[in-house]
Amino acid sequence: MGLYELFFATLEITLPVFAMVFIGLGLKRLGWIDQAFISTASSLVFKATMPTLIFLSIIRADLDTTLNPAMLAFFALATLGSFLLSWGWAILRVPYADRGVYVQGAFRGNCGIVGLALAAGMYGDYGLSAGGLLLGVVILTYNAFSVIVLATYQEGKSADWRSIASHIARNPLILAVVAAIPVAALELRLPGWAMTSGQYFASLTLPLALICIGATLSLGSIRASGSLAMGASLMKMITLPVIAILAAWLVGFEGRELGVLFLFFASPTAAAAFVMTKAMGGNAALSANIIALTTLMASVTITLGVFALKVIGWI
Repeated sequence: MGLYELFFATLEITLPVFAMVFIGLGLKRLGWIDQAFISTASSLVFKATMPTLIFLSIIRADLDTTLNPAMLAFFALATLGSFLLSWGWAILRVPYADRGVYVQGAFRGNCGIVGLALAAGMYGDYGLSAGGLLLGVVILTYNAFSVIVLATYQEGKSADWRSIASHIARNPLILAVVAAIPVAALELRLPGWAMTSGQYFASLTLPLALICIGATLSLGSIRASGSLAMGASLMKMITLPVIAILAAWLVGFEGRELGVLFLFFASPTAAAAFVMTKAMGGNAALSANIIALTTLMASVTITLGVFALKVIGWI
């Protein structure tokens, strides 16, 4: 396959995902969906359809193939490294009050929606099941690290570890992974009608979630992005994914494992970063700008990243 064909094959994977994001943006601007729809749909995805999608993808998977402890451990360590690198840079270059928001925006990716959607588009059931298992690590590390860095730079705020542990333990995505692993390990089979109905319900997840992401994008926020938002966005979308994937390749990851890792590390900043920033009393405008800017950049950086990794034969 020539470079021209390879590039357009890459677009076949990434364009459907980002097309749904921009459809969501268009529907919101046309007034066909409103904030009430976005809130309800986002809640439905988080509490029900995405856990169903993760559960079904894991129980259908071959755990001998998809449950890779080395991959989970590497992702956790690389996330810690990304967090510390972002924090070190922020200490050198970012005003004290905005350091926590900057660091969270630079390392916390939208793996649960964008990363999972791209993994599914590129690797099918393997991408969904491997990505679902990685989400357990994502939820644990992202929430803990975000609270630590935000609490460090907000007066009167401290890390409430009991609350964090409670939220993680009750997270529907974590519960879906915990429920699915024994079912898959014991090779239990649900009735055909239950699998079909569950698949219908789960199929709502990715298009609905991507439309909601697009509908929450603010072009005004993107235009208002200052140097801090741009700096965090470049670190999130270029610097950290390059370092993480180079490290993954050096320790021996390749093929679809390396591909899934790249898609997760290269995902734009998660919308949850804004929610946590606001709850902790941080600079919510800066957080919103980083989310909007990285989401807009992702359609270019992820496409080019996948293309480059295919050209050099790593995935």
